[in-house]
Amino acid sequence: MRLPAAAALALGFVLSSAAVPAQQLPDTTFDARIERPAWERGRGPRLVLDEAHHNFHTLDGRYRPFGELARADGFRVSPGTKPFTRASLADCDVLVIANALGSDDMGDAGAMRPAFTDAEIAALCAWIEGGGSLLLIADHAPMGSAAAPLGRALGVDMRSAYALDPARSEPRNPTSIAYTPGGGLDTASAIVRGRPGDPPVRRVVTFTGQSLEGPPGATKLLALSEQAFDAMMTFAQWQSRDSIPAALRKSAAGRAQGLAFERGRGRVAVMAEAAMLTAQLAGPRGQFKIGMNAPGSDDRQFAINLLRWLCRGL
Repeated sequence: MRLPAAAALALGFVLSSAAVPAQQLPDTTFDARIERPAWERGRGPRLVLDEAHHNFHTLDGRYRPFGELARADGFRVSPGTKPFTRASLADCDVLVIANALGSDDMGDAGAMRPAFTDAEIAALCAWIEGGGSLLLIADHAPMGSAAAPLGRALGVDMRSAYALDPARSEPRNPTSIAYTPGGGLDTASAIVRGRPGDPPVRRVVTFTGQSLEGPPGATKLLALSEQAFDAMMTFAQWQSRDSIPAALRKSAAGRAQGLAFERGRGRVAVMAEAAMLTAQLAGPRGQFKIGMNAPGSDDRQFAINLLRWLCRGL
């Protein structure tokens, strides 16, 4: 399909979480304070954000607001700088992987290579089954390809494409999808319900991303509509497009952008989009807010609930 000029502009803008790095900066004005934290500050579960696999997001970079929010809820947050082994995972309660890659340069073909070795995947699966909790965030191409082997080991299929949902897209940006009660948001899930008295989660917004299919029994936190489709394009194709040919559109009906499930004694959440769990400024002058700071979304509380669920804090 050929997009209208305004839609094409929105599609080509920097609301994709893997756009030009200089156009995406952490929002340093983001307010991470939590009125009723789950744990006393610095005494909660140990959260490690992976930074050992060419990750697009780091604690001192674009995922700084995510780290600040987790600390405000009591988590003990630190970067993970080592490959995944039984020893390196031993001091971790919840591991967060945000957009790992096969190489630093997203435009390089090597970025699509598996981000993790077979030995690392085996160590991760054993750690989860023994009681560890994993938040795996794998965005559109090439991040989905880099994380796909780990996804398969967990029973998750990743398209590594670009998910669009005309039934739920934002009015001014067709690459953003809003999930609401009756519109793909699973209000029966503890992750959406949260704790009594906490702010409600009624509208979760993603910013581009891919689509996922989980293992049997997985909760689809953010379910795509029957109109949803994946643009089966590479990173380079997406950056230079002015339309999405019908031949490159693949139905994403029945798939999701957020999954949660148990594996052994552990818990796993898989998200198909990364910007929604942080707060960024985009655009030539940083005038656009994308993520937890975006007006009209409950992404902030959704992120809090997601981490609490992983650590059985709900």
